Amino acid sequence: MSEKAQSSQATKGLPDVSRSLIWMINFGFLGVQTAFTLQSSQMSRIFQTLGADPNSLGWFFILPPLAGLLVQPVVGYCSDRTWAPKLGGRRLPYLLLGTLIAVIVMILLPNSGSFGFGYGSLAALLFGAITVAFLDVSSNMAMQPFKMMVGDMVNDDQKSYAYGIQSFLSNTGAVIAAVLPFLFAYMGLKNTAAKGVVPQTVVVAFYVGAALLIITSLFTIFKVKEYDMVEADTCAFASDLVDACSVIFASPMVLAAPHPFALVGALLVNTLRPKIKSYGVIGSYGWGGVLAGTYDKLITTIKPNKLGEVIVKGLPTDVDYQKLDDMAKQIIESCNN
Repeated sequence: MSEKAQSSQATKGLPDVSRSLIWMINFGFLGVQTAFTLQSSQMSRIFQTLGADPNSLGWFFILPPLAGLLVQPVVGYCSDRTWAPKLGGRRLPYLLLGTLIAVIVMILLPNSGSFGFGYGSLAALLFGAITVAFLDVSSNMAMQPFKMMVGDMVNDDQKSYAYGIQSFLSNTGAVIAAVLPFLFAYMGLKNTAAKGVVPQTVVVAFYVGAALLIITSLFTIFKVKEYDMVEADTCAFASDLVDACSVIFASPMVLAAPHPFALVGALLVNTLRPKIKSYGVIGSYGWGGVLAGTYDKLITTIKPNKLGEVIVKGLPTDVDYQKLDDMAKQIIESCNN
């Protein structure tokens, strides 16, 4: 089975998530696109203010697509191999880092003409070019996690809705960025400045864009939780069990039993006695041992319905993927009853 087909099968079996969570997963797109549009719409004005030759500005516009071409695949590759629970999980650490860098650069860039480099000086142009490059890199670093979290957490049936929200927030951010300088000029801020200094309408627009970026990204960081049982805090896991309607124990075989962390989860379920309606078992490397039976012996204080087990021996086959799809449907039916 191809890697693309495996990915499609995996996301197809994901349960539905609430619409509010989908909005939170994508909410930072509003701030990221505001930053992108402010940069692209005001870059020529900023560099002409610094004294750049208008005929040479095209070189600066190469930076945004070049940064996207290089940064987004790297962030995707690295985040697949990252797990930092204290920073949010797998994708969120890159969102946090990209947002922080972008906010700093959005404050510095419109003030490029106020640092005393001199009109038309090489230092001023280099400073502007470096800040634009950093803004491109950090904005792309912040954007990629939103796309990947949709793939990680949203099933195929809801993906069109999720990507529709991304498109709506992206276009809204672009409109906000385009309108801000005109709005501030209408409100009375100066739209002209001394030679070599960026006007206040542009400077304040970047400040507002930076504030919007950090606020919308923080909504995603605090409202979206990437989950990993191996690194999960016991209290957080116990808290999640309160509202859980079903529990799936998934782990590889370690010697002749499930992974110890999975056993701890089963013991917690047995001790806390949550009002779950069902549970299931998924395992790999199950040539020997008692992977599924171990959980049955540990869960004795409650009587949830057992959905069955999917034990994979070697590489997963189409039959194994179909069993996972069937289990996902059983979970939904169990929780809806």
